[in-house]
Amino acid sequence: MSQSSSVLRRNGFTFKQFFVAHDRCAMKVGTDGILLGAWAPIARVKRILDMGTGSGLLALMLAQRTENTVMIDAVELDADAAGQAAENVAESPWADRIHIHTADVQRWLVEENSRYDLIISNPPYYEQGVECATPQREQARYTTTLDHAALLTCAANAITEDGFFCVVLPENIGNAFTERALSMGWHLRLRTDVAETELRLPHRALLAFSPQAGECFSDRLVIRGPEQQYSEGYTALTQAFYLFM
Repeated sequence: MSQSSSVLRRNGFTFKQFFVAHDRCAMKVGTDGILLGAWAPIARVKRILDMGTGSGLLALMLAQRTENTVMIDAVELDADAAGQAAENVAESPWADRIHIHTADVQRWLVEENSRYDLIISNPPYYEQGVECATPQREQARYTTTLDHAALLTCAANAITEDGFFCVVLPENIGNAFTERALSMGWHLRLRTDVAETELRLPHRALLAFSPQAGECFSDRLVIRGPEQQYSEGYTALTQAFYLFM
């Protein structure tokens, strides 16, 4: 797919090496997913699991970042989103490396009994509250179908001994998620707090957990500089993906 033809496409997001259609997905391509896909550690990774892949964004980003031998399983409960993810993958350069599975990830993992070096998820984080316009939107936004304890358990059952489980969450919810993870035996190894500008408090947390104990590296990322342009840090992290960088 050439850039000249893909730039004009609608109902999705055009990246440098792939296009993500998301008109049939409850959650659209956004900064959270792009941050997580660009940030997650990939050293020595051979197998990747994307839990709740939605449009397939994270799987595609990780395919771009990793070697041709790295295989990616992407699991999505909603059939419409899974179908769209499969189409996005089929049109990408990595169709032979990404496998989309329409399934409940908890049941799927029991049947597969596989281990992954990297597990990644842009999980739901709202408690049940105001009803959404569609059941699909509610499933994507709320923790009713896969709460955080279940998510951590799923990851624990599928992670390799020295693997990483990575998520992006609102900063306050990320703190509670971390406490729950630590109580279940996980170790926080990487944390990046994300702020919109230098003067604002962090609004997102990028978190990487491991079954292995070790030093925790933490830092801060600012998305925009004083003139509202993307900061050097954000540009360095994401420039392999954005067309205009």
